[in-house]
Amino acid sequence: MKTFKEIREKVKKSDEVVFNKKVNKIAVKITKGSKGYTAYVDGDKLDTFKSQSEAEKAAKAVIKELT
Repeated sequence: MKTFKEIREKVKKSDEVVFNKKVNKIAVKITKGSKGYTAYVDGDKLDTFKSQSEAEKAAKAVIKELT
């Protein structure tokens, strides 16, 4: 029988990193999962988007507002 920890780790590993760069010295990572593209700014989850370009634009807009 699978444990909850094993199931949770499998779900985390299924996301594929498609964008991993620094924008204005702040780390931005975008992963592609089953529900869409998820943007992370400085390690914090921003939101899930339909396309990679939307996720990049949103991450850049958040960074612009924060700096």
